[in-house]
Amino acid sequence: MYSEDYDGANAQERSGEDIYSKPVRAGKRTYFFDVKATKGHDYYLTITESKRKMDNNGHFAYDKHKIFLYKEDFEKFTEGLEEVIRYIKSNCLKDNGSGEQFTDVEFEEL
Repeated sequence: MYSEDYDGANAQERSGEDIYSKPVRAGKRTYFFDVKATKGHDYYLTITESKRKMDNNGHFAYDKHKIFLYKEDFEKFTEGLEEVIRYIKSNCLKDNGSGEQFTDVEFEEL
């Protein structure tokens, strides 16, 4: 796994051929799941979080963070992600009766 925040020797590998892309819009963020191929036909996944924000000049810009996930890490990454999601669903969320999961939030009266 490689994070784009650490630029370096993997620049050539990061510019692989686009094979498939799945955008997922979630509130103010969009997640992109992109399948890419190296010149040697080795496949990998990039996961990009893109969040729209306003820059200092009042123009919209996008803050992006990217993770590179290589095929040898797919299984362990998936197992870890599934375990964490199961933990959150079982231990951190309460059902509010509508089928959606929320945590309790209390506000003090003014």
